[in-house]
Amino acid sequence: MARFTLDCFLESGNAYKAALMLELSGADWEPRRVAFFSGQTRSPEYRELNFMGEVPVLTDNLGDRDLVLSQSGVILDYLAGELGRFGPTNDAERREILRWLLWDNHKLTSYSATYRFMNRFQGKGEDPAAQFLLARARSAWKVLNAHLEGRDFVVAGHPTIADLSLCGYLFWPEEIGMDLADYQNIQAWLDRISALPGYKRPEELMPSGMDPDTATA
Repeated sequence: MARFTLDCFLESGNAYKAALMLELSGADWEPRRVAFFSGQTRSPEYRELNFMGEVPVLTDNLGDRDLVLSQSGVILDYLAGELGRFGPTNDAERREILRWLLWDNHKLTSYSATYRFMNRFQGKGEDPAAQFLLARARSAWKVLNAHLEGRDFVVAGHPTIADLSLCGYLFWPEEIGMDLADYQNIQAWLDRISALPGYKRPEELMPSGMDPDTATA
């Protein structure tokens, strides 16, 4: 058995954050497919694993007593400590990483991911609610793009879990309504992340959560 098990599916940008962290860190891990689109996260069995009914869930198979974690930011923080990669090098970096993780969950991923779900999976991209979300997402992209001016990575001169959190949904620009030509600093930053040794796309790391024909496991 691998040390880490990640409950995930490739259509989830939040799951991708954790999967990418594990892969880039060379961790001993394996994905466990969540059939999200057929309602697995609403099942009693899954709610027993994570009562919030969300993906991803990380299990650290420690032996006698497994550690189970949910929420991508918490998972990234835990893995940085356990694997010794992409964490802060001092207290100032730790605070800055935390600031961007919180901003990501509140401002960037929240709007980008919800718009993407309505646009791609529900076919409601033109609904007023979806357009409101897109406008909020664009505001967040502008903030990130401006912050990246003259910077290689978000917090420091090296990648951290802040970068891995923020990029989760941005590798699907068409699906979130982003024209990367308008956000050239983000484009260059994404290129730097994808050039990291061991980088893989979501479809290379996780099985599909769709049933039945598009499932890869």
